[in-house]
Amino acid sequence: MTEVIMTIPDNLAQEARAAGLLTPQALEAMLRETLRKQRVDELFTAMGKMAAVDVPPMTEAEIQAEIEAARAERRACRS
Repeated sequence: MTEVIMTIPDNLAQEARAAGLLTPQALEAMLRETLRKQRVDELFTAMGKMAAVDVPPMTEAEIQAEIEAARAERRACRS
């Protein structure tokens, strides 16, 4: 376990303590939720960037050629 010491304004500490937010369990839950939200935000940012890239869609023949090339590469690595 890691111990964290932080400095916050007295009035904020009093309010947080009164609301039960300064317990290890509450702090852990808040940190986990914040990290989850950050990951979701990062995912949507990445999705937005990907959607903005102007790449023409692949044809079925191009997709099949990529699959065959990947399979051939995999077979070559096993040999």
